[in-house]
Amino acid sequence: MSMFFTIAVIVLVFLIIFQIAKASEYVSVIKGEEKSRKEQNKVNGFFMIAFLIAGLIGVYYCNKALYPKTLFSHPAASTQGDKVDSMLWMTIIITGSVFFITQIALFWFNFRYQESDKRKAYFFTHNNKLELLWTVVPAIAMTALVVFGLKNWYSFTGPAPQNAMQVEVTGKQFGWIFRYPGTDRTFGKRYYKLIDDANSNSLGQDWTDSYNFDDVVTSQTMYCVVNKPVNLRISSRDVIHDVGLSAFRLKMDAVPGTPTALWFTPKYTTKQMKEITGNPDFEYEISCDQMCGNGHYSMKGVIEVVTQEEFDVWLAQQKPNYFAAFPDKDPSNKKPQLATDSTKTTVSAASVKADTAKTKM
Repeated sequence: MSMFFTIAVIVLVFLIIFQIAKASEYVSVIKGEEKSRKEQNKVNGFFMIAFLIAGLIGVYYCNKALYPKTLFSHPAASTQGDKVDSMLWMTIIITGSVFFITQIALFWFNFRYQESDKRKAYFFTHNNKLELLWTVVPAIAMTALVVFGLKNWYSFTGPAPQNAMQVEVTGKQFGWIFRYPGTDRTFGKRYYKLIDDANSNSLGQDWTDSYNFDDVVTSQTMYCVVNKPVNLRISSRDVIHDVGLSAFRLKMDAVPGTPTALWFTPKYTTKQMKEITGNPDFEYEISCDQMCGNGHYSMKGVIEVVTQEEFDVWLAQQKPNYFAAFPDKDPSNKKPQLATDSTKTTVSAASVKADTAKTKM
């Protein structure tokens, strides 16, 4: 019923507009085409100014209402994110200034220079100075923005500092898998044909490589240390995903068969960010920013930024994935050995001798 009512209203609106247009045509015929056109120009000029004022007021109130919901409402959570914010602000200032100047001029000129019997329009087909001005100036501005952006991009994706944490991030439909190197600080080899979720080998670790024996594998939650660089080695085991780190102002594609890399330095722990945002439920989110299938909307992970002490405690509680794949190799699963038959025989013989000696006494 509501759908029928909506359609009826839409049809009615179109009919009203059509009738107004037809009435306008009849008025033009009665008054004369030229006189009607001049009156319409005055009305259009007034609406141009009204639309300009209403639009600027709308922009102001939209910014005031929605700004707290944007990323700008709290600082970037990484030192690299500060550079991204600077680039974004620079872009907004340059393009925003041009937008406001040109739009205000556009609406004002429509009002100020509407058709008039006292003024004759001047037409010119070409002006070299204007062509040069609006070609060179935007080109210089865009070149500066691109060069500044590329410089930062290469620093984010270039070699990470030597003291950086190493974390592997692997995307799959529809979740994230994280791997940390063990005490040897070296990742073991992987091979996609060895992937076997049923046997706790979601990354296809090669168990013939001893470097895999101490690697820790977790899912959905990644831990990193505040004020310490973390180097992400990114890949995918099925389709193209995208590691989106909105709070850190960074992102990088996860491409099957083509590893990518990204590094950043967290500035605030999760606890500190809860205080900064005033949101007790705040979480650093790792999202998939590339449409990857029907479950794309649910592909969300969490990043816990903690202190070095908290990270060391957490890591000490984790077991290498090797023990999940081979439980019999896990020392904590081995039960104390029972006495062997020979031991039992020796103990029994000693007991008999002791009893015999007591009897003789």
